[in-house]
Amino acid sequence: MSRPAGTEAFGLGEDEAAALGADGATRIRTFRLIVVLAQELRTLMDQLLRPDGLTTQQAALISVVEAMGRPSLSAAAAALGTTHQNAKQLASALQRKGFIRLARDRQDGRIRRLLTTPKSRSYWRERSGSDQRRVLEWFSTLTEEDARALFQLLLRLKASVHEAVVGREDTAAE
Repeated sequence: MSRPAGTEAFGLGEDEAAALGADGATRIRTFRLIVVLAQELRTLMDQLLRPDGLTTQQAALISVVEAMGRPSLSAAAAALGTTHQNAKQLASALQRKGFIRLARDRQDGRIRRLLTTPKSRSYWRERSGSDQRRVLEWFSTLTEEDARALFQLLLRLKASVHEAVVGREDTAAE
């Protein structure tokens, strides 16, 4: 049984692929491809941000804070799909750099809220266009129709994966 061209790099042997069947093998290879691609995209973005002392994860936290308004640290961590501890480390680094401010919640002083700073908003306003152009270059191999279809497929996959994550959290809490 021969492997489809370009799939050998995803480490699925012929015996495994045969046991999974064509559909199962494609899904496993797709998962592995997404993991590899996500890491490569993160590396590319880290390279763009590195001269300014920022990381892709830090930029993602800033994006979440901007989108959510004044999220709690826990809400921001959940939105990023990371741990509270990791989000706290990211927020602390961003606070030292002047991009995020932590404030106590007005109703519950135990809750820490994240807010972006004027420095952060100014920084992203200045560089957003060039970052967007770079991402467009990375995705230029896709037609407009391909990009739309990929986006819809990934949204559907994200919803399914999110349900699995929430289900695991519910199970762990019991």
